[in-house]
Amino acid sequence: MNGLGAILRAASTTVALALLSGMALAAQTIEVLTTAGCGCCIGWARHMEQNGFTAELRNLPMADLMQVKIGAGLKPGQTSCHTGRIDGCAIEGHVPAGEVKRLLAERPDAIGLTVPDMPYGSPGMGEAGPDADPHDVLLVRRDGTTEVFASYR
Repeated sequence: MNGLGAILRAASTTVALALLSGMALAAQTIEVLTTAGCGCCIGWARHMEQNGFTAELRNLPMADLMQVKIGAGLKPGQTSCHTGRIDGCAIEGHVPAGEVKRLLAERPDAIGLTVPDMPYGSPGMGEAGPDADPHDVLLVRRDGTTEVFASYR
């Protein structure tokens, strides 16, 4: 019985660890708020899904989408064509998935991240490479100020 008990304990520990690691690997859901027919927004949602997130797209009238952006604390010049919401953070525009993961891991005191405008070569906006527009991912602080979180050149 002693040998069987040890085997059962080891098996139950293995199952518990497998379940816990599966929970850690479960995809986080990002709500993507956009207007109908925006192809680059769909491209960005696919990029997020290819990088382990679950993206839920929700089409809004432009006036409602602008209210979401304002309600999140984003200011003019900090916006783009879509707004993502994940775990209490705003993700504005074509922010790479890796930077979203970093934000969620580091948890700075901030509203979220933005890539203002729609730079070519950012996720959902064409191919990254030598023709890509240089751009920054900005951390948006709670007071509305920004700082460079990552640069793409």
